[in-house]
This record gives sequence, C-alpha cells and structure tokens, in this order.
Amino acid sequence: MKKTSLLAAAAFGLLAVPALAEDAPKGSWASTITWNAQIEAGITGNFASPSNKLNFGQLFTDRANQPLLNQGLFTVARAIDPKETGYDIGFKLQGMYGADARYTRFVGILGSMANSRNQFDLVEANVIGHLPWFTEGGVDVKAGFFSSPMGAETIDPSTNSFYSHSYIFNFGLPLKQTGAYATVHATGVLDFYVGMDTGVNTSVFKAGDNNSSLAAMFGFGLNLMDGKLTVLALTHAGAENPSRTTPNANNFRRYLNDVVVTYKATDKLTLITELNYARDDFGRAEAWGIAQYAGYALTDTLTLNARAEIFRDSQGFFVGAYPSNNGPLNAEMGLPTTILGGTRTTYGSFTIGATYKPSLPAPIAGLLIRPELRFDRSLNGTKPYKGGRDAGSITLATDVILQF
Repeated sequence: MKKTSLLAAAAFGLLAVPALAEDAPKGSWASTITWNAQIEAGITGNFASPSNKLNFGQLFTDRANQPLLNQGLFTVARAIDPKETGYDIGFKLQGMYGADARYTRFVGILGSMANSRNQFDLVEANVIGHLPWFTEGGVDVKAGFFSSPMGAETIDPSTNSFYSHSYIFNFGLPLKQTGAYATVHATGVLDFYVGMDTGVNTSVFKAGDNNSSLAAMFGFGLNLMDGKLTVLALTHAGAENPSRTTPNANNFRRYLNDVVVTYKATDKLTLITELNYARDDFGRAEAWGIAQYAGYALTDTLTLNARAEIFRDSQGFFVGAYPSNNGPLNAEMGLPTTILGGTRTTYGSFTIGATYKPSLPAPIAGLLIRPELRFDRSLNGTKPYKGGRDAGSITLATDVILQF
C-alpha cells in the first residue's frame, strides 16, 4: 500500500485498518502476520437518470441509481519494520470480490468471470524485503503482483476520502503492476524509487501481457518538516497498447507522471495536492490534471472532506466509459468492446463529503460511512454526460465500509 497515501488517510482520520509498518508490534516473525477483511457497498444517485445508466467520468461508481457491492477485500500480510537495521522480510496477499474488480483486474489472471458484474481479482501477491545495503537507511524491495505506489488514492477504499475516485486515479495512473521496485533510503529526507514491470494492469507470460515490452518506474520521495510535509514524484513509462490492435505496439510508449504533496497543516487540517501528466505516443495524445484535497477532523468520529479537480483530455484518448462488464478487460487485451467517450474535453469536478467512523465492539474492527455530493462539468463546451447530451452531471452517493 502506498505509504504517502496511508499517511494522508491517517491525517484525514479515515484509517480503521491494521497499524502502519512503523507501528508493527515486536515479536516472532509469525506473530507479526496480520489478517483482516472488509466489505464495501454503496449507491450513486444521478439526478439526470441517464438512459445508458452510466455516471460518465466515474469508473468504480459508474452505475447510476444502482446499488453496488464494490468489494469484499481479504488481506494476509506481514509488514517489514522500517526501523530494522538488518535484514527483514514480509509479504502481502490480497484478494477481492465485487464490482470494483472489473477495473482492477490483472490481464491473464482469473479471466473466467469477465462477463459478471461482480468478479474475483488477485489484488496483491508479493514479497517485501529490507536490505541493509548502500546507505544507512538501506533498501526496501517489493517483488510480485502489487498495487501501484503512484497517486493520492488507492484501490483500498478505507484509505480514501471519498466513495468516488478522481479523474486522475481513473484515467491517468496505473492501478496495478507486476514486477519489482526498490526504494533506496538515501537519507532521512530523500528516497529514490526504481523498478521494472510488465505494464499497466498486466501480469506475466503471453496470456498476461498485451504486448511483449517491459515498462519502467522511477522517481523520488521527500519527507520534510518531521513528516508534516511529504512529496512523492513517480513516472511510469512503457508500451501499453495491445499488440492485437496496435501495429508495432512495442515501439510506442505511454508516459504516466504523478506528483503528490501532502501537508499536515494542523492536527485537524490536512491538504493534499496532486499533479498528473500523461502522454501516449501511439495515440499522439496528452492529458494533464490537478486535484486539491482538504480534510478537516471535526471530531474523533467525523471528518469533513473536499476535492476539486481539473483534468484535460486533449485528444479524447484517456477518458471513457464501459457499458459492459467485460469492457475494461477487453480494451486492455485489444478485444472488441464498446467504449463511450472520445471527446476533447477539459473536465471540472468538485466533491464535498464526510467520513463518519463510530467505535463499535469486536469482532467489528471499524465502520466507515461516507456520503458525498459531486458536481462534474465540461469546461470547454462539450457534452460528455448523460449519453452525450449534457455538459454537466450532479451525483449524490454514499458507501459503507465494514471492517473485521
């Protein structure tokens, strides 16, 4: 899980999940293995009641006026201790069942249920190691199947401020990767990231990769002001278009660049700024976005949240919607599918909401209720919403996350 996003979520007061690695209990290796499960379900009401029943611009909350079992998430993990001066090893195994899996699926894994609304997904299966090499802080290595460390939001809903996701998360970032990356703790302030993988949401071998080219990830992280200010800047670059539909697919790169700045202004107020730039050589397409988050912990149980975003899809290449349940996976594989979108649009979005997390007795570890009101609008006169007949969209949504 992304450390920067976890720190941000903790500052927002959203977390009701197992402790961060820094707080991992001491003891035998086996005694530090954690088990947890959570269920998320919600509904997004669309005031326009679009005939295609889609909330355009939203993927994981894409079904208008229909309840969704977004995910049942089960995790077994052992976090490494970042204070360890010697060798340390951990792992993470995470599986999902629900509607979110339509968009998080690895190509080539668990493909037999691609036509169903609720699908199975292997979210993570990786080994994590701390190596006391090169610097005083050493090197952390993660290898296997993992959620991308890029971005302000995560696949795990409990670490996010809102039920719906940003345009940047949906269309400007990799969600998952297969490969390995290293975090070199150069100093107490500066980390370097470098890694290789098979590409965005792809796995291994011919059935799991939509082309035969590797991708690279690199960047840096900063930890300033005793942790009150963090910066994570990462780039993912590689061939992403499927060989089935793209001649010489390996020769065309897609560049996904993202910067997340998290500032804990006070004990109650946290601000997050995200900058994103994407480019695809084959489509000769560019997109850029900026999102600003604010979270204020009103009480121990109630946090108020806001998100404002602008996302420019200059050639109409990145933003789209999928009427069919198998559409996202088919598009990644280069198989025939229907994709709605393709307009050159500057999207504006403003979301306000709250997170309510009351204390409950065992065996329930946490309960999160997150209502939100979201306004989406084209800022350049196009009409991408309501099946191409409206320049704007208003949705009222809520979800419930129950953790065990």
